[in-house]
Order: sequence, then C-alpha cells, then structure tokens
Amino acid sequence: MADQQQIGIIGAGMGGLAAAYDLVKAGHRVTIYEAAPEVGGLAAGFKAPHWDWTLEKYYHHWFASDQHILELIRELGWSDRVIFPRPYTVIYWNGEFHPFDSIFTTIPLFLLRHFSLPDVIRYGVAGLYLRFFARWEPLEKVTADAWTRRWFGPRVHELQWRPLLVSKFGEENAQIVNMAWLWARLRARTTRLGTFVGGFQTFLDQLAERLRTQGVTIRLSTPVTAIHPQSSAQKGQEAGGQARRLRIATAAGSESYDAVIATSSPALMARLAPDLPASYSESLRALKSMGAVALIIALTRPLTRYYWHNLPKDAGFPFLAMVEHTNFVPAEHFGGDHIIYCGDYLDVDHEYFKLSKEALLERFLPAMKRLNPECDRSWVKETWLWKTPYAQPVPPLNHSKNIPPIRTPVSGLYFASMSQVYPWDRGTNFAVEIGRRAARLMMEDLERIA
Repeated sequence: MADQQQIGIIGAGMGGLAAAYDLVKAGHRVTIYEAAPEVGGLAAGFKAPHWDWTLEKYYHHWFASDQHILELIRELGWSDRVIFPRPYTVIYWNGEFHPFDSIFTTIPLFLLRHFSLPDVIRYGVAGLYLRFFARWEPLEKVTADAWTRRWFGPRVHELQWRPLLVSKFGEENAQIVNMAWLWARLRARTTRLGTFVGGFQTFLDQLAERLRTQGVTIRLSTPVTAIHPQSSAQKGQEAGGQARRLRIATAAGSESYDAVIATSSPALMARLAPDLPASYSESLRALKSMGAVALIIALTRPLTRYYWHNLPKDAGFPFLAMVEHTNFVPAEHFGGDHIIYCGDYLDVDHEYFKLSKEALLERFLPAMKRLNPECDRSWVKETWLWKTPYAQPVPPLNHSKNIPPIRTPVSGLYFASMSQVYPWDRGTNFAVEIGRRAARLMMEDLERIA
C-alpha cells in the first residue's frame, strides 16, 4: 500500500462521500469541502419541525437494481434500513390518468387494454431486445426519437417516448438525445422503488458521521474558489526533485494535498481549475445539461392515489411530473402533511428560475385542480422551492467521445461527475460508482509513484 497521503475532495454529494469512504479505509487522510450547509448534493433534504423524516429537495428513490448504492449500504451494515414500498405510476392519455405498471417488466398493462395487438407485440419485441440483447455502443449512433418511432411504432412513440424525451430535455434537445441513454434507463430501472428509513438526508448524515469517526474532515459551508498545482520538495519526488501537489483555495485561505477529486459540475470544474489544458477545459464546457426546478407543496389532504404522474407537455401541464411523495412514504412521517412535488427539467434561462415560490404556486394550482377537481388553495399549508442549474446531462449522438476522463491532464487531479456516468443516467447509484472508481484510480496512481 502507498504511504498515507493527504487527499482533498471537492463536494460532499454521494460521489464525494463514497470516494472518501474508500480512501480513508485505505489509510489516507481525507478532507471534504462542501459549499452547502449540509452533505448530500442534489440528494440532500430538509426537515420541517413537526416531521419525523427528512424530505429530499428533489424527488429521489432507489431502484431494486441499484447495485452500487445498495452494496455500499450493505458494507455499512445498514441494509435493514432500506425499504421498498410499492408505489404506482400513471400516465396521462386522452384526458385521463391510467396505471402504467408493466407485465414481465416490458409491456405496460395500459397498452394491453387500449392498443391494438400489433402495437402490443411490437412493444414487447422492442422492449425485450433493449432489455436483454442490445448493446449500447451501436445505439448511441441513432437518436432515441428516431429509434423509438421506427421500432416501437408511431402510436407508442407519440404516447410514451416522445413525451418522455420532450419532458426531460425540451423540444429542441429531444431531437438530439441518443438511444443509448434510453437503453440505459430501461436496463437499469425497476418498478420496485426504495428509500432509507428516515429519508435520504438521514442516510447521508449517518454516512458523514461514520466518515468523521474514521478521521475524515468535512468542511461544510466552505465553497472552493480555485484548485492550483504547486511544487514542493518532499519525499516521493518526481523528476527534477520536486513533488507535485495541489492547492485548494477557499475564502479562508488554502491548503495543499497530494491528490484531489472534484465532483462538481463540468462548468464549475473548468472555472475552479484554470491550469487544466485548454482542450480538457473546452471538453468540460461543451457538455450540455438541463437545470431543475422543484416546487414542494404540503397539503392538508391527499391529491391523488398515485405516486408518479407522467405529464406530457403538449397536454398543457406546467411541469414535467407531479410526484405525490406521501403515496410512497406515509404522511404520518411528515406530521400528517401530504407532500407533492411539481418538478421540471428546464434550460437555465427559463422564466421558472426567476419566479418566486408564490408565483410558481399560482401557475401550478390550476394543474393541481386537473389532477383533483376538489383541490383549492385552502388545501395548501406550506411550500418550498428548490432550483439548480445542473441536474440532467444531455447526451447527443456518439456522446462517448465527449466524456472527459476521470484522470485529468493535471497530475493528481481527478474529476468525477454525473456527466461521466454515461450511458447511465444521473442518480445516487451511479454517483457512488464513479466516486469509488475515481478513488480506485487515484490509489493506483499513488501506489505507482510511492
């Protein structure tokens, strides 16, 4: 094993925490810098005074197939705290909501009831091919829009796949997203959805506390302003008698590390590390992504009977999805409040990023009445609004050639973001995978130069 090294990690999201877990276990000294006042990144949550559970700022759940996060939880000895309720998804079609659960994980029951036999057979064959036989590499050469129109057929394409693409990426980006992205969603996702007893923030706080007891320093509310390489005469020197180290700068000063993992967005990484070669920085800036807006509303009573509502943009709904969280986790954990999310992926120049929670509630209330005609303003107890400019990476054709390597051209500097988990989609499961992969690459390099 390499000698104990000082490691800096930028970002206390799931990727940064997972990397820290492996690095400190290997005997290294680890310091994590986090700009927010809590750990968790995009999976972080909050808690009203009368709630027993925390609530995620942006709707989250785990899939039964999320092997990376579930394996980490198993290593921590907390598997008994993961639960898998059985929530239901519905799709909006012809002015009504229809259950959209599947048979044999490939054919939605809704299709069997409302579509022709040729459509159902076509759906089953295409779904089976994608789930069990297809490889993603050839699929990134064709758009998801074109592939689903051809192989699922125009009726199913217009019902399910086109609305999904437009809702996730907008009208323009929906035309360029490659089919490998959709393949990965179908391969990696299940109808069984899970969470952690107490909420995601409870899990993240417990993980952070475990890391602290193992010697990891976590500096919250400490945004990093720059990462710069520096040279210092040390044991384990490179050619020329100088060992390369990296300096992390914050408003309070700077500290030096033997190696650094950054888990920020690509655009932020390009700004923080001005010593990166122009080609690598340009590859970071070229990565497209969508922002996210989530208005959380606490109601006095249930809005619907379902958990996840798929809402096509052309049906006139002002958001992508309505997620009734308390049809997944009971309202008793939230002091009897019934919690809904009204969420959307949007370009960062969309007007929703400028509107207040009061203004957004005014926009969204008519849509809530479409979901339940009895709903009115008197049902609303409280609202919370969360916004982020970096939520959903956009993968165009042949996107694999656009992915920047985890090992950056600056010696000792590693970059691990959700833009690099392609073809898989963003989420805590693949954040764990790429965080641990970055830690593994770093330790291999430290072994080599020890």
